[in-house]
Amino acid sequence: MSDAILALRRAVHAHLAGDAALVALIGAGRIHDEPPRALSGLYVVHGEVTAQDWSTGSDRGCEQTLSLVVWAGESASSRRVLEAAARIVASLDGAALMPAGHRLIDLAWRSSTLARDAKTHLPTVTLSFRAVTEAL
Repeated sequence: MSDAILALRRAVHAHLAGDAALVALIGAGRIHDEPPRALSGLYVVHGEVTAQDWSTGSDRGCEQTLSLVVWAGESASSRRVLEAAARIVASLDGAALMPAGHRLIDLAWRSSTLARDAKTHLPTVTLSFRAVTEAL
């Protein structure tokens, strides 16, 4: 399952990095695997993933629930975080990504949660998506 997770993560990352409207909102190079230290402004971090077997009698498959977290660094507002989150949903919901070694059957937005980080009190939006892939 980890190969499906990594392949989809790379495809999502590349897709979002190439989304001109998202880059205009958050800036280039602002999508990360791990939270960066002391970064101001908006940025996106790959969040939690849950994967389950979705195999059939003839094909190996994986169903994933994945999250992306839009963070507001010290200079960003809730409004800007929500705008960036909306752009990510518009870009990814139903997108025809091509994860290496896998065929994406479906990618769908499931939920968005606006919250404040307990430590910094800065706004975050956690986006949840469901994806189904089959191994090639």
